[in-house]
Parts: sequence; structure tokens; C-alpha cells
Amino acid sequence: MAETLEVSSHAHPSAMSLRVRYRLTPWWVKVLVVFAVSRVVTTIILLVFAALQTANFWTGAHPDYFSFAGIWDGDWYHRVVLYGYSSALPHDSAGHVMQNEWAFLPGYPIVVGTISTITSLPFNVAGVFVSVAFAAGSALMFYRVLVPQLSSSTALFAVVLFCFAPLSPILQVVYAESMQVFFLLCALFFLQRRRYWAMLPFVAIMSFTRPTGLAFALALGLHVIYRWVVRRTDPFPLREQLRAIAATLITAVLGYAWPAIAGVVTGVPDAYTATELSWRAPYVGWGPLVPFASWVDGITWWSAWIHLPIAGTFSVVVLIIAVLLFAVVMFSPPVRRLGIDLRLWVASWVIYLLAVFFPQSSVFRLLLPTFPLLGALAQPRSIGYRVGIVLLCIAGQIGWVYFAFWSNGYDWTPP
Repeated sequence: MAETLEVSSHAHPSAMSLRVRYRLTPWWVKVLVVFAVSRVVTTIILLVFAALQTANFWTGAHPDYFSFAGIWDGDWYHRVVLYGYSSALPHDSAGHVMQNEWAFLPGYPIVVGTISTITSLPFNVAGVFVSVAFAAGSALMFYRVLVPQLSSSTALFAVVLFCFAPLSPILQVVYAESMQVFFLLCALFFLQRRRYWAMLPFVAIMSFTRPTGLAFALALGLHVIYRWVVRRTDPFPLREQLRAIAATLITAVLGYAWPAIAGVVTGVPDAYTATELSWRAPYVGWGPLVPFASWVDGITWWSAWIHLPIAGTFSVVVLIIAVLLFAVVMFSPPVRRLGIDLRLWVASWVIYLLAVFFPQSSVFRLLLPTFPLLGALAQPRSIGYRVGIVLLCIAGQIGWVYFAFWSNGYDWTPP
């Protein structure tokens, strides 16, 4: 009997060895392997498009990888490093504020410029290095944020979707998104653990990297309300109440900090808002920011562009239906499994976009902070489903780079 057991225990030793090694592999090694493989795929896609790129505003024909990675917003960040922020806003002949560097927050260019100075690396090279480093950190933090809510295997597949997502090329070009995502995940990590003071440094850096502070303040406010409502089953002691409320107020102040700084430096109170509005002027002309009206205007504009009879009241109906469908998704079982804090963040970010953003091609990039929903998409365990969705993600990368990042001369679909 002992001999029989010994033989059976050594059946298929190579397969058993691989399984044991995989199970013993630290979670962070698995995440970094996924990240590395995804960067190989995405780099190939970007190199192909760089080879096809014709001469444009930023580069000559067939630029190298780093030159290609530095187009669009990368050029604005480089200007910030070279020239800083002007105290005088540029205006057109009609007196409207034109596009300028105040739309690009200082966190990312400060980091990239500092590394470029210390290492003597060209700005675009340093920018790619910084973006990839923060993207790797984001993949690690995403796993840590999901593990309390999902199984380790599901959390790891969610990381796979994050790394291969259609917008994942933005994580390795000269854009601030990977830095934003990293500090957002750090803030969510401490929010889940109700460590409100520890969360604030990450919120502060995030608020000066991308305009995220007001949306996060809304999420914190909803978090406080939720904890108050369920305090009988989930105690919410006074000390935590005061910390959470204080953190919410501080985050709101951080959210307004950059617009306030722009107003003080330029002497124009609405300098930041006016600058942001200049990017939508080619679509709908000049006008004030009216909260939640931009999407109705956008639906009307796009429907007219593609010759659909959608305007006025009907645009409002379309928007309401879209919001209701989003609410249904947010209360679906797979999304509910993500936990209340991730759901409140996603809802808050979508509300923020509805309030201030005009929908155009950049909407896909601006929806990137809703990535926690990938945890819901990762839950089905079918091998066919998982392979299929990764392949769709890779196809989405190709589509996004083609339509948004790659420039074809007169290009009205910026990333």
C-alpha cells in the first residue's frame, strides 16, 4: 500500500511541479508578468503605427517610438517643463481664451522634468519611463484593491483586462493617466480600510496630476452618508465620522486648488474653466460652462453630424435612458461584488463627467478611471470567455490608436 501511494504521488511530476510553482509564486510576480506581456503587445502596436505615421505637427514621417509617444498632450507637458505657466492667457481676435498650458496640471510634468534633468534623458524618454513605472504600480495596486472583494484568480484576471484594455496604450506614452490611476488606487486602498488621514497625501498628488479631486470628494461624501445609514450594522464611531468628514472637505478644497491657482496667477478668476472650454469651441462655439448641459449639446451636435433627427428634448431623453442603464449596471450582482467604495467612486466619476465634460473622442480616455468595473467583467470563469475578451481588448487597442492617437494630418479625434 505504501508503495502504491508513493507511485501515485509521483504521477505526472512535471504537471504537479508547475502547479505547485504557480501556487507558490508571489502575487506581485504574477501581476508583473502579466504587465510585462501586455507591454510587449502594446509596444508592437504602437511601433507599427509609428512606422505608418506621416509628417505631422509634432514629428516627421516614421518617428521613433519616443517621438511618437510624445505627441498630443505630451507636447503640452513638455511646454510646461520648458516654459512653465504663463501669467497672461492667450486670446483670439474676439477676446476668447485660447488653448493653453493651464489645462495641464503640474504633477506629471514636475516628475518627468525632474527625472529628465537628473538623468539627462530627453523629455519624451523620461516621460515614457515615468508612465510605464506608474502603470506597473497601478497594476499591483489594482490587484490589492480587488482582493478584499474578489478571489485572487478573479482579481488577477481583472489585472489582465486592465493591462490589455483598449485604452492601455495611454499607460506607456507621455500622458499623465498612469500617474493619476496609481494615486487614485492608493487613495481607494486606504479608503477601503477607512484610513482617512493616510489617504490624503495620495489624494493631494492625484488632484494636481489630473482634475480628479472634486469627483473624489463626491465619492467621500457619499461614503460618509452610506456609513451613517448603515451605522447600526457597521459601526461608525464619532472619531471616524470627524475624520471622514474632514477628509471630504480637504479633498474638495484640493479639487478647487488648481483652478484657484490659475485664477490668482493670471488675474482671471475663471482662467482654468475658460481654458478647458476652449477645447470644445471648435464643436459648439464659445459659451459658459453650464453643469450637465454639455452632454445634451454633445448628443445634439453629434446626431446632426451623422444626420440623425435627435435634438432638443429628445437629446435629454437619450441621456436619461443612458443614465438609467448605467444605474442598472451599477446595481447588478457582479458590480455589487466590487464593494461599496469602488462603486461610489465609479458613480462619482461618471457624475463628474456628466457635469463638466463635452463628449467627443477624448471621452474614452476620460472614462479610464472607471476601470474598477473590470473587476465585474473578470468574474466569468469560462476559458473561452476570458480568451475572447482579451482578444477583443487587443483589437480595441488597435482601433483606439488608429482613430485617436495616430495622427492623419487634420485630425479632429484627439485621444
